[in-house]
This record gives sequence, structure tokens and C-alpha cells, in this order.
Amino acid sequence: MTTDFTSIPVLDISALRDESGPGYRDAVAALGAAARDIGFAQIVGHGVDPALFDGLLERTTAFFALPEAEKQKVYIGNSTNHRGYVPPGEEVFSAGTVDTKEAFDLSFELPAGDPRHLAGHPLLGPNQWPELDGFREAVTAWYDAVFALSRVLLRAFAVALGEPADRFDRHVSAPPSQLRLIHYPFDPAAADRPGIGAHTDYECFTLLRPTAPGLEVLNAAGDWVDVPLIDGAFVLNIGDLLEIWTNGEFVATSHRVRKVAQERYSFPLFVNVDADTVVAPLDAFRGSGATKPTVVAGEHLFAQTAQSFRYLQDRVARGEVTMPEGAQPLDSFGRDALLHR
Repeated sequence: MTTDFTSIPVLDISALRDESGPGYRDAVAALGAAARDIGFAQIVGHGVDPALFDGLLERTTAFFALPEAEKQKVYIGNSTNHRGYVPPGEEVFSAGTVDTKEAFDLSFELPAGDPRHLAGHPLLGPNQWPELDGFREAVTAWYDAVFALSRVLLRAFAVALGEPADRFDRHVSAPPSQLRLIHYPFDPAAADRPGIGAHTDYECFTLLRPTAPGLEVLNAAGDWVDVPLIDGAFVLNIGDLLEIWTNGEFVATSHRVRKVAQERYSFPLFVNVDADTVVAPLDAFRGSGATKPTVVAGEHLFAQTAQSFRYLQDRVARGEVTMPEGAQPLDSFGRDALLHR
């Protein structure tokens, strides 16, 4: 538990793009402080071309405006590696709340003939793509740009922890870093249900671009703090794997999306390391207190995903897929978990 923060810091990370530049160390220190004290920040000066976001939003809006039958042609349950359309009600978090959102999920693209996909890895392989002009091109361009930014930040986090810059980045070759295109419809007559329920993110950290307010973050006092919309900024938050690697020095802060007051689109990239990466507390953070569990990055992601998606719950129940040994329950990390111990 860190601070009873009441606002989210805004960080200019332009200096992080030059690791030998004069402002690099100060920018790293600010990033590290936000990760330790809050687990969230808004970042500007990131260098991602605004035109890429315009193209992404235009094609995403067109996809979610398609008839339901067209969207269901790329239903995520048709995939063997968790890619495709997520209809409302498909995803349920540990509190049991049914979200009022729909989504399209994709990840690092591997060809259908890649040995890891052919071996049946539940998170690796090709994406499903709808038959929609320009969709794949716009989404891929955005993915590539934000993925490149994520590697800059991954190196900066390592330096902020006193580790070599490539401490985490060395584990990045074809990670299951998932991009979600999320649509929160606005219906003033609908029940007062959350856009998305309280949770932590399962990977290293998340880079999010929303189009409207709605995101809330849980502080150490148990209060929900609003994340205001800043035009052009990314929202960054710590995930489970950096909490494990730092043995809790960085906390995967719990967050949610309240019932939206207007139509909202949201684009989180969940930044991961390669699926076979063993994640355990680094030696520098092993103290006399409790030690975070060791996980395998891909197994942890799949276990958490399988507990929150109905189609995967059904596959587990039918014995078609099995949960990884030692799978952590939902809500095992973050401030929400600490508050309820």
C-alpha cells in the first residue's frame, strides 16, 4: 500500500527516447515514482503520430457499427488463440458484474504455420480479421507504433529499478501483448452497471488511449479516483507481472470504468513479455517479508483470461483446455487484493 493519492500525475516522457540524453534520468525517476506511489500516470510527449489514432478510431467505429451477424463472424470463441469479437456479457470479472461493453481483441501476429501456434498454444498465432476495408491496415499501424513505445517504457522501468535497461526487454520477441478495441455504448435508460468491473491488468503494464472520461483508479484508502481525459495522452498503469518482479514495490493498481455518460471508445495495449518467460521477484526486492508467487507470463495471462471469459470457462468445463498448474485466482494482485486481506 502506498499513497492515498487524489489525482493522477501527467508525465512528459519525450526524454525517454534518448537514453544518453540530458533529461533521461529525470524522466526515468518521475516514471519510477509514479509506479511506486500510484501505479498510474498519464503520459505526453510520447511521439506517436496522431493520424494513426484518427485512422484507428475511424475503422473501429465502422466495425462496431456493423450488424451483429457480421461481427459474430469473427467471434472470439471461433479462435483457438483468443482473437476476435467479444460481445456484451462475454467477459465477467471476479465481482460477477456483467460489463456493458463490446470489444475486438488481437495480439502479436504470428503466421498460422508458426510452431507455437501449431503446438496449440492458447495465446499465440494469427489474428482474426473482419472483412472491412482498411481495418486490418489501420489497426496494425497503431499496434506497431504503440508496441514500439512500450519497449521504450519497458527499458525505462528497468532503469528506474536499478536494473540493466534490457532486464525486461530482453524477454520481448513475440509476446502475447494484446490490443483491445473497446466500445462502451451509451444508453441513458440502461441499468446502472459498470462499463467494465474492477480488476488489475495481467501483464507488465498497459498503455491506454480513451475517447471519453470514465476510468477510475482505487487508492490506498479505498477511494475511487477519476482519471480525467487529456487529449492525445496515454494512460499508463502497472500490471501483475511488474508487481511480481518488484515484489510489490510497483503495485498493479485496481481500476474500473463506471457507467459511461456518453459513447466511449478505449484502446488499451497490454504490454507483455514472451509467453515462456518465468517471472519471479528480482533479487534486489526479496526482503524479509512475503514474497510474490512465481508465474510463467503466458500461463498467468491465460489463467486469468480463462477465469473471466465465458467461452473459455465452458471449454475448461468440457475438458477441452486445462488451467495451468498453480493458477492464481482473479484479484490476486493490486490494491483491491491488499484492501481485502
